Amino acid sequence: MESNLGAELAVNNTSIELNPFAEQFLARTVFGAVSSLRGAESIRDLELYLERGDVKLFVNGNELALTPFPKDIITNTITSLVSSLEGVGKIDSLKISIKSQ
Repeated sequence: MESNLGAELAVNNTSIELNPFAEQFLARTVFGAVSSLRGAESIRDLELYLERGDVKLFVNGNELALTPFPKDIITNTITSLVSSLEGVGKIDSLKISIKSQ
């Protein structure tokens, strides 16, 4: 796993400021989950979009197809993690961008 990961988070089209701990925790959780998927080798940048249960995942600019099982795990894990952050209410959509630095 990359030692320096940067993460940006937007919920319901509003940017959420992350303290260093939350940024690293979010980045490493998403990076770890995605790195286990087929086609996600050598991640340099990753974008995850979630809107009403639909997940779109892009690794190094390429969209990864997700079967229902990883889609559910990613949706539930990320929604739970993000919803516990200060200032985040009901999540209708979210975008997470992670870059290896």
